[in-house]
Amino acid sequence: MGVSGVASSAGPGDPFDIASTAVAVIDAEGLIVHWSRGAEELIGHPARAVLGRPAGSLLVYGDPAAVPEFLRGIDRAWAGVITVRHRSDGAVRLAVRVCRLSGAGGTGAPDGSDWLVLGCDAVRRRRHEMYEAVARALLDQSPLGVAVLDTQLRYRWANRALAGMDDTAAEAAGAPYTGEGAGSAGTAAAEGGARDENTLRALVATARESSVVTRQARQVLLSGQCQVTLEHTPPRHAAADTGGQGRSRLRSFFPLRDGAGRTLGICYAALDLTGQDPARERLALLNAATDHIGTTLDLDRTVQELAEVLVPQVADFAAIDLLDAVHATKTPDAGAPSDADTLRRAVHRSIKEDQPEVIVRVGEPTRYPDLSPQRRCLATGKPLREIVGTWTPWLAHDAQRWEKMFRLGVHTHLVVPLRARGTTMGVVTLLRWKNPDPFDEDDLLLVEDLVGRAAMCVDNARRFAREHQAALTLQTSLLPLALPEHTAVEVAYRYLPADAESGVGGDWFDVIPLSGARVALVVGDVVGHGLHAAASMGRLRAAVQTLADLDLPPDEVLARVDDLVVRLSDEAEAAAQEPMVIGATCVYAVYDPIARKIVVARAGHPSPAIAHLTEPVEFPDIPAGPPLGLGGLPFESAEVAVEEGSVIALYTDGLIEASDRDVDVGMERLCFTLAHPDRPLEEICDIMVRTLLPDRPRDDVAFLIARTHVLSADRVASWEVPTDPSAVRVARENVTGQLSRWGLDDMVFTTELIVSELLTNAIRHACGPIGLRLIHERTLICEVSDASNTSPHMRRALGTDEGGRGLFLVAQVAQRWGTRYTSSGKTIWAEQQLPRSPLRQARC
Repeated sequence: MGVSGVASSAGPGDPFDIASTAVAVIDAEGLIVHWSRGAEELIGHPARAVLGRPAGSLLVYGDPAAVPEFLRGIDRAWAGVITVRHRSDGAVRLAVRVCRLSGAGGTGAPDGSDWLVLGCDAVRRRRHEMYEAVARALLDQSPLGVAVLDTQLRYRWANRALAGMDDTAAEAAGAPYTGEGAGSAGTAAAEGGARDENTLRALVATARESSVVTRQARQVLLSGQCQVTLEHTPPRHAAADTGGQGRSRLRSFFPLRDGAGRTLGICYAALDLTGQDPARERLALLNAATDHIGTTLDLDRTVQELAEVLVPQVADFAAIDLLDAVHATKTPDAGAPSDADTLRRAVHRSIKEDQPEVIVRVGEPTRYPDLSPQRRCLATGKPLREIVGTWTPWLAHDAQRWEKMFRLGVHTHLVVPLRARGTTMGVVTLLRWKNPDPFDEDDLLLVEDLVGRAAMCVDNARRFAREHQAALTLQTSLLPLALPEHTAVEVAYRYLPADAESGVGGDWFDVIPLSGARVALVVGDVVGHGLHAAASMGRLRAAVQTLADLDLPPDEVLARVDDLVVRLSDEAEAAAQEPMVIGATCVYAVYDPIARKIVVARAGHPSPAIAHLTEPVEFPDIPAGPPLGLGGLPFESAEVAVEEGSVIALYTDGLIEASDRDVDVGMERLCFTLAHPDRPLEEICDIMVRTLLPDRPRDDVAFLIARTHVLSADRVASWEVPTDPSAVRVARENVTGQLSRWGLDDMVFTTELIVSELLTNAIRHACGPIGLRLIHERTLICEVSDASNTSPHMRRALGTDEGGRGLFLVAQVAQRWGTRYTSSGKTIWAEQQLPRSPLRQARC
């Protein structure tokens, strides 16, 4: 390196590099005995011109003859700056280091020592020292975090500033330390960077733990271009040492190359900008609040999210109080709330885990004094900001709050109304004591914006809760308030509405007493959610009950309901309105405790499950009819024999189609819950809920389980009646004897009247065979069957008519009567209320 190299800007390479440093050896007489190529390039004199000459002859200043004596005076080594003559008659300032070469066997020196002289350009040396000082300050004192990654994206070195950034520590934590990178980079780290061994072991690791660093470093490695990004971490993702505050980071990545242009690795630099730009921080907080507040339509969750944004980013404590009308899902008055309106604590949040500021628990009334900022804020609808001190007037009327604020050192109080769409729903109270800065105008604007955004979400949640409650109330009112007791079955049920986000559905169930001691079991499901589904469910349930009273068979009932659904949909379509019923499914089953059989028909609905006492749970093969509303397609019934004590389960698809499993798994779990039909029905229902349903089902669930009973033979009496009018007298005698055996002598007269009229009509107007049956259960049932399909009609006979009064008399003495059609004809039946027992009469 010649003199021109002094002005070179090639870079801050080490000036004492052995390839470029001037090296000379001087003996004890001061004569030059070795002259390196570096010395030739730096000073310009060739070796042949200086070897054997006194070294002092090259000095510009000083006595050349004094050089030997100066060298002998050096103990071990000496360093300094000298000026020597350049071959071009110029002068070169050299930074030199001189050390003794003991036992070198010099050129006749008395002590046998030579001297090694190393020299470099002093200007370049000074520049190198400045570079080293800058590098040390940058890596040790600057807030700029710096790390070096190799081409495998592994950390090789990092400074202390980067070690102090929580995300970098998290990236490197837990990765193995291999000890690599302990060369020059490791030395620099020991001198100016991460001196702590544990920190170095945590940082000199793989960068694959960080998706951000890995992704950006890989892009730079592939493209060879620098990359700079500005990132902001929302408050809810911020590290614990930021107090939950969002972080802003400037990240820079650029490649490191050698002299040949080969990429050696990636330099990663990061600068923490958190808190350095208040305007940017407020904007970032607003953006984060937009994502954080209103994630659900749950009122309690929405106010909780607002409190999480306010503390600790804005205040040390936040309390949100809502009017009772909001909690009750009512619409608060549009005007200013009165003093009588009760504020109730919805949520509070503090920077302290034990929350020493709290006076009112969540859900309790707040009872602020009349002159408090909260009451004034409600009255005016405007925010209030005040300095808190012993002179604060309203605290004189609230000793408990004054004691809390004074003990904590609260210095500023900010109250903002929670107001949306012209309605005030509550107030938000903020306190500061740890943060020394009082609330200013900028803070007020920020809080107003945050609370305004949250107020819209709170109002939306309130409106949704009100509509959901209205739909749930409507649906609950349309479901059976209490199921009737029946001799044929013992029943239990559950109805579980979906979560608030899914909305109310259209599931329903019913137990309908039928003639002949039979009972109808019904479960249905209207497609969709909301008020329309609930209203449609009510209409379909009413239709099924009406058709059940006609004693139609199950397949005929579903066919009639299907016609109704089609007609309602057509009417809505013609009126350009949303149809009340788009589609529905239903299963209709009739159980006969005398025949011990159940007849089932289904319309797009899951088949019922039957748990037998001695056999596995059965899913009978019921013909799968189409869902209600398609129209024009037939329905079929199937008859299944069941023994006494069996459990029949009818359910909607939500029971077996939970979100975390498929239908087959749901069917297996249903079999498991019904495996012991001898358990109490309520216990079986509880097991079904726990086993089959998640905590928050996405769809409504309704199921009905019934344990079958049979009517013993001694409670039923039947006779074949000839088509001869004289047979009526014999039938009356048989009925009288049977009633006497049952202890129902008080009912002989009315029963004989009913039997006489019904049998006379059958003999006169129908055709045989004719059957008479008495059933003794909760009521006394008299049935007369014939082979005719004509139905009798009750009418008021004129005074000149010879007949037509029989059914009128039957209707007067019977509790109810009717006709049902069978495959072989019809059955006319009449029910009578049983007389009270003597014990019951005594109690009355």
